[in-house]
Amino acid sequence: MPAPLRIAIIGPGKVAHLHAKGVLQTSDTKLVAVYGRNADKASDFAQVYGIPFYTDIAEMVSREQVDLCLVCTPHPAHREPTVAALDAGAHVLVEKPLASSLEDCDAMLEAARRNDRHLGVISQRRFYAPCQRIRQAIDAGELGKPALGVVQMYGWRDEAYYRSDPWRGSWAGEGGGVLVNQAPHQLDLLLWYMGEVESVYGVWQNINHPYIEVDDTAVAIVRFKNGTLGNIIVSNSQQPGLYGKVHIHGSSGASVGVQTDGGAMFIAGRSSIAEPPVNDLWTIPGQEKQLAEFIAEDTDFFNQIDATSYFFGLQIADFRDALRDGRAPLVTGEDGRRVVALFQAIYESTRTGKVVEW
Repeated sequence: MPAPLRIAIIGPGKVAHLHAKGVLQTSDTKLVAVYGRNADKASDFAQVYGIPFYTDIAEMVSREQVDLCLVCTPHPAHREPTVAALDAGAHVLVEKPLASSLEDCDAMLEAARRNDRHLGVISQRRFYAPCQRIRQAIDAGELGKPALGVVQMYGWRDEAYYRSDPWRGSWAGEGGGVLVNQAPHQLDLLLWYMGEVESVYGVWQNINHPYIEVDDTAVAIVRFKNGTLGNIIVSNSQQPGLYGKVHIHGSSGASVGVQTDGGAMFIAGRSSIAEPPVNDLWTIPGQEKQLAEFIAEDTDFFNQIDATSYFFGLQIADFRDALRDGRAPLVTGEDGRRVVALFQAIYESTRTGKVVEW
């Protein structure tokens, strides 16, 4: 039997507890340490899970023989601890987004190459059964080829949310707004289904959050390198939150889709996932009646698990298996960079009023 994968958490904030639960529910993994710049916060976190805490990453990786670090710091603070962990010899899985700038993404990817380590980014919605079905339908050619990809995310964040951490809602502390923090899950799915981007035209706006600097709403048109099209509408301005959806329309005329989020949007440390993720669109010829079966199956499964941590566990398990099998994880650092490139292009397009070419 192989030894359990030894995992440490970097950044003992709210979302770190979900990652800790994901580790604890995943076989052949062991939570062995936590790192934090603030010793008191790191100590409090460590006491909850009965693990040691550190204020030096290299020391933690060496002393605890860490195989994998889970980086859970604020987005603009991903680069420094990720590079430090990679240089110390650990593999790294980073909370979404990979970073808030392409410069930081490239420094992290270079550190992974330099140290021959794997770098991945959290996108646990890829592991939802309805999202997997869409990928399988695309791979099987059941849509012809994906021709139009559409993201619609209508959520809500209130003033208390933005006041809950000092880094939220600012360019310096968060690196952006809805595009950086809430939309990466849906943007990742869009890119996973549709492929590489060729150009983007986008605009962002702050509709009803005057106490933050950044975007609460953004709209974009995407052209992909294979000649297909995409449309993105993401917003934190619909109270109490409506839904998040990704729909793929094929050249055959068939369409498939997933509602990844329904109702009030999940907030780590403050709320649970309100509604099960389900396929909400499925018109592949001969399979139309399966939609009701998919919804019933996924709803029943959702009611049997703690969805706030379960899918983190699945992604951690995939990373564990990737290391053992000598393959890349399902969601790589390069995948994470593509998401950052997409939302940064929307910001750039808003600044210039022009289409951004890749």
